[in-house]
Amino acid sequence: MLETTDRGKKYQEELLDFMDSHVYPAEPVYAAQMREAGDPHHHPQILEDLKAEAKRRGLWNLFHPHPEWGPGLTNFEYAPLAEIMGRSPHLAPEATNCAAPDTGNMEVLTLFGTDEHKKTYLEPLLDGTIRSAFAMTEPAVASSDATNIEMRMERDGDEYVLNGRKWFTSNAMHRNCKVLIVMGKTDPTAAPHRQQSMMVVPLDSPGITVLRNLPVFGYQDREGHAEVVFEDVRVPASDVLAGEGEGFAISQARLGPGRIHHCMRAIGMAERALELLCKRALSRETFGQPIAERSNIQDWIAEARIEIEKSRLLTLKAAWMMDTVGNKAARMEIAAIKVDAPNVALQIVDRAIQVHGGGGVTDDFPLASFWAHLRTLRLADGPDEVHKRTLARQELRKYAGQTA
Repeated sequence: MLETTDRGKKYQEELLDFMDSHVYPAEPVYAAQMREAGDPHHHPQILEDLKAEAKRRGLWNLFHPHPEWGPGLTNFEYAPLAEIMGRSPHLAPEATNCAAPDTGNMEVLTLFGTDEHKKTYLEPLLDGTIRSAFAMTEPAVASSDATNIEMRMERDGDEYVLNGRKWFTSNAMHRNCKVLIVMGKTDPTAAPHRQQSMMVVPLDSPGITVLRNLPVFGYQDREGHAEVVFEDVRVPASDVLAGEGEGFAISQARLGPGRIHHCMRAIGMAERALELLCKRALSRETFGQPIAERSNIQDWIAEARIEIEKSRLLTLKAAWMMDTVGNKAARMEIAAIKVDAPNVALQIVDRAIQVHGGGGVTDDFPLASFWAHLRTLRLADGPDEVHKRTLARQELRKYAGQTA
């Protein structure tokens, strides 16, 4: 069960070589180009150079499970690749055209988009010439419950009129972002999970205002997490994905693979943090002894290895189940890894920061950024509490009607 395919092994070898020969050396170049630009949303040339090299090597659209649009890897084959990319999360996913939220949006357009959507948006997204954003979360409601979404999508002849406010619309500040997939309510009187619809909306549509970027623990991410206002935005009825009332079902189809991608990238961050922790502990001394000789540091290292291996195995099980019995049947495993992987990675990154001392909280190392984004991941794609609720309710169903 743990053995990937020969094809999966080949991609792992090639991706590891790409990381060593191009991605890691590009990290200081990226940082320098961003500093020189003086714009937190600048799109540096080094990223385009990396994209060209990845495409040349065939390391492109690795996430896409449909052979028509990508290599057709299974979730089990792709999961270790996402982990490798997670070791350099600001560069590797975008360099290989495997960055969120584009991955989920491309799958949505593949499964639910019209031929026109595929031609206008999916093909440029797959080619890496444009980016996209996903507009679901709203500031006025608890968006962890998707039925709370308030944006109105009202039919007016052959169009819908959109009014509402979104935030944490990730990628909307990216210089190449051209299109949004937007979730809102088309029928507030329908059953709770049939009220929502999703629509394809160009970012430059009249009535859309990008108000501001939202920082993440003080970081101004290059792709941005925008607050966006929709005022009488008109969308052709043909741009409704899969029909009215299908928004909730589409979101579930989109989030399953996206969650496992996030979890594997989190494990990649944990692995790199552990590597940095060990190297730092071996190279620094306190009170006449290498830090690595301290018993508490050795405990941290041992515990990190155990936790990473456990989290990886749980994630691979979820990937295997998604491939063999489907996303719906694997929903409990997906919920479990979404809680486990970010928390495991957070603890390891936190301890790596501690071993690095003052350097750990600076941008001289990737640890502070890792911590900020992993902590945010405990909210993205559903907070821990929602996934724990799912797990707990499933466990309780096993014993319904039984009492001690």
